[in-house]
Amino acid sequence: MERTLARGGFDITMSQFLTLKQLAANGPMSAGELAQALRHDPGAMTRMLAKLETKGYLRRQPDPRDRRALRIELTEVGARLWQDIRAAADACIERALVDLDAAERDQLETILRRILRTLAHES
Repeated sequence: MERTLARGGFDITMSQFLTLKQLAANGPMSAGELAQALRHDPGAMTRMLAKLETKGYLRRQPDPRDRRALRIELTEVGARLWQDIRAAADACIERALVDLDAAERDQLETILRRILRTLAHES
């Protein structure tokens, strides 16, 4: 995936990709929520968020429920970037699965969902 991102001219790391994905899927989150969801060290998450903010991909906004807290959200630039990256990622996955027929893809999806459920229960 990192090669796909690099070939596509996307100047982001895999951790940054996952952060953008999390925000695109779930909307604004706190830095702590992001760190927990992605299983990152809070300090490392803060540094990564600063880099993404400098690039203009996200912004920190006051939490409407608690003005002392900040919520991280994608900017318009970040949302457009995510759409472009997602298209490249989907193409990468499609290339990886090209030799699987429909039944094999269904079986793979079933197994992966089971693994994800198991991992979710461990955390």
